[in-house]
Amino acid sequence: MILYSNIEGSGTPFLILHGFLGMGDNWKTLGSRFAENDFEVHLIDQRNHGRSFHSEEFSYEVMAEDLKNYCDQKGLKKVVLLGHSMGGKTAMLFATQYPDYVSKLIVADIAPKFYPQHHHDILKGLSSLDFSKIDSRSDADAQLKNYIAIKPIRQFLLKNLFRKSKETYGLRMNLPVLIKNIEEVGKGLPEEAIYDGETLFLKGEESGYIEPMDEILIQKHFPKASIETISKAGHWLHAEKPEAFYKETVRFLLKLG
Repeated sequence: MILYSNIEGSGTPFLILHGFLGMGDNWKTLGSRFAENDFEVHLIDQRNHGRSFHSEEFSYEVMAEDLKNYCDQKGLKKVVLLGHSMGGKTAMLFATQYPDYVSKLIVADIAPKFYPQHHHDILKGLSSLDFSKIDSRSDADAQLKNYIAIKPIRQFLLKNLFRKSKETYGLRMNLPVLIKNIEEVGKGLPEEAIYDGETLFLKGEESGYIEPMDEILIQKHFPKASIETISKAGHWLHAEKPEAFYKETVRFLLKLG
């Protein structure tokens, strides 16, 4: 089964992987901007997310294999690969396992380390949605508000809301499987994994996902990595500071000064 994607532009293949509970469409605005710089941008939905297939299997190993199958099916080699959060973990593992497929790697606000599970309230809120009482996005938002106080996070999650029929809504992600396999999301990169290609790590100044001590681990796995900070940005740095994120990424890709 091949991952769902939206493709825009022409030129060097540029694959973008979203984070946990997201989808490729989250990157639509930035993807269009990258497509203006002679890149063929692929906004990919990872398994059990967005419009991609649902499966009982969920781990970085199978998601990296999904990406290889996608590249083989599309005839892609030497791609630029960008991943945010969970997508960054997939991208890191893919680059270490299939280095010949990757020309440059960009990792957004995630380190190669283990992270404790911290999505409890979000998953509880999504599980609590009573679709028999949801006739609009605002109805779903009102229900989620009981668990998630921050409106931008609710808006992000509710991008998954869609009409299953004229009468009922549903969620695009495979929530039961994601809950069952939640511990997989925090797993770190295997100790022996190394990618020796050009790599950029972008971290949000206010995020905390990449700490100063993590830079040693990053250099161990990615010897040619550079690490840049997006000022006044949190974990969703690409959405909070899109212009700064875009400029840092293009500078890395095009070798601008």
